[in-house]
Amino acid sequence: MSVDDYSEAGGKARPDAQLYADQVLLADADVGHEEPDGQIVLSAEGAAGMRADRFVASALADRIAGLSRSRVQRWIELGAIVCPQRTLSSSTRLGGFESLLVSPLPREADSSFSPDPVALCIVYEDEDILVIDKPAGLVVHPAPGNWRNTLLNGLLYHRPAQRELPRAGIVHRLDKDTSGLMVVARSERALASLTAQLADRSMSRRYLAIVDGIAPMQAEIEEPIGRDPRMRLRMAVVQGVNGKPARTSMSRLGVLGVAGQPASLVECRLSTGRTHQIRVHMKSIGHPLLGDALYGGRVDAIGRQALHAWRLGLSSPSDGDTRHWTSLPPIDLMTLAQSSGCDLGALLHDLDASISD
Repeated sequence: MSVDDYSEAGGKARPDAQLYADQVLLADADVGHEEPDGQIVLSAEGAAGMRADRFVASALADRIAGLSRSRVQRWIELGAIVCPQRTLSSSTRLGGFESLLVSPLPREADSSFSPDPVALCIVYEDEDILVIDKPAGLVVHPAPGNWRNTLLNGLLYHRPAQRELPRAGIVHRLDKDTSGLMVVARSERALASLTAQLADRSMSRRYLAIVDGIAPMQAEIEEPIGRDPRMRLRMAVVQGVNGKPARTSMSRLGVLGVAGQPASLVECRLSTGRTHQIRVHMKSIGHPLLGDALYGGRVDAIGRQALHAWRLGLSSPSDGDTRHWTSLPPIDLMTLAQSSGCDLGALLHDLDASISD
């Protein structure tokens, strides 16, 4: 995933920690230049041959007291240190041409990859993948404000071997308040396969949403998405170099009445996986998700964005067979639909039967 997938890899499989970090385009970066939001840009000029972790620890020694290489290594794992020119790991030998963007993390982040007994609903498991039905309210990956008790921490508790994989095998994510299906790699082979499927758009991801107003019957929304320049916590349709290409296909499944006003039940299919993509694209056509206060959605009927990842299809890394899984929406979305006489369970059953992956 909104769907906040961080596995867009430009069409190539790149199974390492850098794959999941936001790629930030830097132009004419100064050595040690500090961005307005506290990020630091480091130029690797003159550091050819140095390990990335040693370079960053040395370059920031005067700015961040007691910064150790092990702490820098954790920041790289978390995606807090990124390089737009190449993939990056702690042991990467720099070429001297790179610019590294560092987002210093608090001490709480040091224990973020610790196991926590987080309950996980595992709907499928084999030697290569886990398919998880994530509840609303569960954060997928440690981040500021949520360093522990995330889905990743739960994976490390229930499947300790996940520690051997970048980001514990997580290849895409859902927002905290989005529910539904997501896949996790259990092997390097699966990590490469799933990453490639996300990059070439062959992984099928379908989402059910309830939006404000009467949405069009069909829509292809192709608008670039980037950080909202007016509010850093939010994404927006952004033209120019700061916007990444994004495409969402939307179909209206029905019209509902919610709190005395019209709403639409829609299915969204992703061709890309940008941060908050569905939420931003639906707002851009005048139909924000119900409950999505960040993007102007009505909050009178549901306490979270009305978004559920209901169907996931992929090619099995084990044998290449196409497989898919479905998930009924949680009770809050079912109740919203039923209040207008819509049987979501029956509707999705019929829709699933009509889909050919």
